[in-house]
Amino acid sequence: MFLGKWNRSVIITYLGVAFAVAGILLVILSQLEYAICCLIVAGICDLFDGLYARRCKRNEEEKEFGVQLDSLADVMDFIALPIAVFIGAGLKSPGFVLLFAFFAICGIARLAYFNMNTASTKGPIDYYSGLPVTYTALIVPLVLLLKYVLVGQFFVIILSVVIVSVSALNILKVKVKKPRGLAYVFFSLLAIAMLVVYTVVL
Repeated sequence: MFLGKWNRSVIITYLGVAFAVAGILLVILSQLEYAICCLIVAGICDLFDGLYARRCKRNEEEKEFGVQLDSLADVMDFIALPIAVFIGAGLKSPGFVLLFAFFAICGIARLAYFNMNTASTKGPIDYYSGLPVTYTALIVPLVLLLKYVLVGQFFVIILSVVIVSVSALNILKVKVKKPRGLAYVFFSLLAIAMLVVYTVVL
């Protein structure tokens, strides 16, 4: 009756997209801290959606749909939402359009390359080639804490350098260890800590 797949194996991915949309709206409403929280939660969703999906019974078509859906969701979660957050954090002048375009182009190029090579990858991998766009959900909230201790152009310069660096790392052939085991616990605890900071401390 409907296009796409709507089983429980993709529900966490869709939930992450919902938080991304909410985060963009919160930036528009000048609620930057809560928008950053949405980015963090979207990152948590991405951290566990693959694990959850693999525990669900799926046919080959549903597995392929999940791969494509994950990358498309990443565009919303870790490209569109972060750009909105950057604007909300003070990068508002027209000159930043090129910076945001570079960030977006590197991110979608990486995702397209990943999708193109997924079919030829057999078995689990130990390392990513390049920095996954999902790491934006970890890096950006940490860097944005500087907004509360630095003033004016110092923060803008540092954030701009971070955006360029993350963008370049998305497409550079550097090895990044894939999270396994206790890494999931570490990232989850770090995410919870940052949520507390942004909702209670700030």
